[in-house]
Amino acid sequence: MFKQSLISLSVSAVMLSTSAFAGELSGKVVDNNNLPISNANVHLHGKSQTIKTDDNGNFTIAVDAASELHVSKNNFIDQRLDVNPDSPFVTVTLTPSSIESIVVYASALHKSNMEMASPVTVLSGDKLKNSAKPTLGETLKDLPGINASYFGPVSSSPIIRGLDGPRVKITQNGLDSSDASRIGPDHANTNDALSAEQIEVLRGPATLLYGSGAIGGVVNVVDNRIPTDVVEAPQGAVDYSHDTNSNTNTVAALFEAGHNGFNFHFDGVKRKGGDYETPSFKLPGDHDEHHEDEHDHDHEEHGHDEHEGEEHTAEYAEKVDNTFIDSEVFNIGTSYVTDHITVGFSYGSIETDYGIPAHSHDHGHDHGHDHDHGHDDHGDEDAHGHDEENHNVFARVKQDRWQALFNYALHNNWLESIQVRAGYTDYEHAEIEAGMVGTVFKNETTELRTNFEHRIGEWHGIFGYHYSDSDYEAEGAEAFTPATNTTTHAFYVLEEREFGDFTLELGARVENYELTSRITETHIGHEDDHDEHGHDEHDHDHDHDHDHDHDHGHEETLVKTTQISDYTLDMTNVSASVGGVYTYAPGHNVAVSLSRSERAPLTAELLSNGLHIATSTYELGLGYHIEGTEIHFEPTDIEKETATNLDISFRRFIGDFGYTLNFFYNDIAGFYYQEKTNYFFTSEHGLEVADHEHEGARDVYQFVSQDAELYGLEFDVHYQINDVNRVKIFGDHLRAKLDNSQNLPRIPSNKLGINYGYEKGPFSADMTITRYLEQDEITSYETVTKGYTLVDASMSYDFAVQGIDMVGYLNLENLTDELGFVHSSFIKDQAPLPGRNVKLGVRAYF
Repeated sequence: MFKQSLISLSVSAVMLSTSAFAGELSGKVVDNNNLPISNANVHLHGKSQTIKTDDNGNFTIAVDAASELHVSKNNFIDQRLDVNPDSPFVTVTLTPSSIESIVVYASALHKSNMEMASPVTVLSGDKLKNSAKPTLGETLKDLPGINASYFGPVSSSPIIRGLDGPRVKITQNGLDSSDASRIGPDHANTNDALSAEQIEVLRGPATLLYGSGAIGGVVNVVDNRIPTDVVEAPQGAVDYSHDTNSNTNTVAALFEAGHNGFNFHFDGVKRKGGDYETPSFKLPGDHDEHHEDEHDHDHEEHGHDEHEGEEHTAEYAEKVDNTFIDSEVFNIGTSYVTDHITVGFSYGSIETDYGIPAHSHDHGHDHGHDHDHGHDDHGDEDAHGHDEENHNVFARVKQDRWQALFNYALHNNWLESIQVRAGYTDYEHAEIEAGMVGTVFKNETTELRTNFEHRIGEWHGIFGYHYSDSDYEAEGAEAFTPATNTTTHAFYVLEEREFGDFTLELGARVENYELTSRITETHIGHEDDHDEHGHDEHDHDHDHDHDHDHDHGHEETLVKTTQISDYTLDMTNVSASVGGVYTYAPGHNVAVSLSRSERAPLTAELLSNGLHIATSTYELGLGYHIEGTEIHFEPTDIEKETATNLDISFRRFIGDFGYTLNFFYNDIAGFYYQEKTNYFFTSEHGLEVADHEHEGARDVYQFVSQDAELYGLEFDVHYQINDVNRVKIFGDHLRAKLDNSQNLPRIPSNKLGINYGYEKGPFSADMTITRYLEQDEITSYETVTKGYTLVDASMSYDFAVQGIDMVGYLNLENLTDELGFVHSSFIKDQAPLPGRNVKLGVRAYF
């Protein structure tokens, strides 16, 4: 099917082509002082290939038809000019940008982050490599408006403006990551920052291209596993770093080569480390988890805790057990690149074992053991120190990912290019306890995205088709969601037009969403029970009898009824956006975007019905109703989640002083969230009203739908004091509540920070102080999270050894060894942030 699609698209492209005589455009790129700029990117719209300027700033590029030439380089303001095959020699002058300006690949319209109608944050280059963490959440969490779900540093997903999980789409080169990180917070995403060229965080109109799951934003990880430029000579890099806190060693490598348009790419990352250390903190007891209103994290000098007249010995820890990681990632790819055709394929493999803290299947926690995670053989019973007395759970993730790219640049004045991206992902996440596989999550995804880039009159844009098919299943003790198949078909369009200093951007997407599953309901009741609702499997015990005074004088016969039914949810989601950017002075603009997005519930939100050990809760989806002490599947009146989002951004990116200031308001009708019910669940007694508590009881949370609003701001202000000194102030503020004024749970703390940077010649250094404010805007079942301050510093030095460019870098993290708890984490009291860490690394380019 995929091959037929490629052939048909190629034939269509040739038929649509109009004959044109190709010409060569020569030019030079210079700065404001007329000095040449080397290694600038020169790109002709419609082509996937980018030409680099030489040491003298010169370039030559083939031009087949009237088109737009786009010249860019990081930290300069992009320039665009109209060209044709007869255009004479051109000189392009780039003006320095006071704020890092980077072309955003996920924008689809070749825009930089300073030109887009909606806010975009980009992390790239050495800054990305030096700050890369094992997960995307930890890598990005210091940026304004972005936080992390934090299930320990080895399982942490991005939160964008208080929205995470199914509302944040994580993509790799524009295609879904296709892991299970959207199912539960203990499931790590499968994107490694060290193998990325840049990571982009998008909000607003551009997210329409990526589906209804992008209602909160898109995190796009860009790498070069399928090379889109001609690689003229072998090149690569090697990186090694060591973290002292968790004794983690990380090795990364990159190699690329090419000949006559044929290219090869390889990258790999090997990471291995143990449990991470923290400042001393009090471990929550059983009663703390359910009833204590405020944990006293400063209570370090006392060894006792009082509860209901009984004295308990408080436990303290200086390490979070079961937070090791052992990971191997590699990607290989090949491509063939000409002026008009780019075709390529890639294969990626991930094999990762990582510990899941606070995840013990009701067996309790063993905080007194220091586990040895140095074993290479993970298949035996003692791998990672697990045995019959130690019930810690670790995850084993395996993913195989195939991708294909086809891009054809036409000899046509209105249809510039046709691009096809396709991917197939086979993902498996197994949770292993005492050497035994407990629960296995699997996901097979096939995805196809076709873009048609065009110019019609004064309009420039893309329209396209997006297909996705996902087969998800879970088996085992923690399989709280049934097997489902989710298929989407979508058509989308994104257009822009310039009116002098004002650029208008319009977008729309129509998506058919179909979810199918087989639902199994089991009811167990007494033979002589005439209650139409019956009883839950565990409701025949003595507690139920005492509550209702059922004394039959003999052992009753239980009747088990199992009902299996097929279920299909079929919805059409329509989303639209309008945005504009007004450049009122050189290097100054204001951007406004308004979008309305619809989203259908995902599997976990709709069909959850089971114990979720990671969050210590029993989860129910939107499709279930509780009647008495029985759970019934009655998926009536399932409504779409509809978000209306307004963004206003002010930017200055020229001269010594620059800033970005974003205001946003997001009104969400039918917001899906988990609400705490008046029930709890135990494996012995089943579902019961929470008027008293059994040992090991788990609160029951159910997904419900209610209107909500989220609003706030983000800012990032730079001032270049002189040639070597720079200061930056950044921060964010967020409020999130339901229409009844109840606060939404696990909303991240606001933050405010200041950064000082020094750069002279090959040496650079900086220091950042970030204050995370107290989070007291909480729900009735949350506890206040105290504020904390993190102090970080870094240094790097460029040097050469026998002609090889090298970079040595040193990161000092949490210098003051501050104790901090992450409010957005499900296990905030069991897993504080890491203590002081020294990261030492060296990188070589060849």
